[in-house]
Amino acid sequence: MFSPSRDQARRFLIAAWDKRRAGMPQSPLETLAADIVALHPEYQALLEAGEDALSREWTPEQGQTNPFLHLSLHLAIEEQLSIDQPPGIVAAFNALVVRHGDRHAALHQVLECLGQAMWQAQRESRPPDAAAYLESLRRLI
Repeated sequence: MFSPSRDQARRFLIAAWDKRRAGMPQSPLETLAADIVALHPEYQALLEAGEDALSREWTPEQGQTNPFLHLSLHLAIEEQLSIDQPPGIVAAFNALVVRHGDRHAALHQVLECLGQAMWQAQRESRPPDAAAYLESLRRLI
């Protein structure tokens, strides 16, 4: 399993956005990452800062969202949707899209649920609970 470090994940997002801006060829994953960044103009200047963005910290206590975490969760969700893993996520997501009338708004709903599932797993030192994650999505429908 690929488990990049924090800096590797950040560098990947920065490089994907740099390639998009420069019109350079991208891998499918880089294209997806750049598409996600394009949906978030509020994060683009940060990514364009390059190496300066690597050491920054964002904490909930400061009322801040970590842009790199947000974008990485978007990538994780797109991967989950591409393989319907956990099984049923595609159906739940499609229902959320219908409910919200907007794919990006639905993605943000899923992102909140995934973030909560990851936080809970980390807090309890266990793998994420796929059933609880899906149930949290279904409650939003």
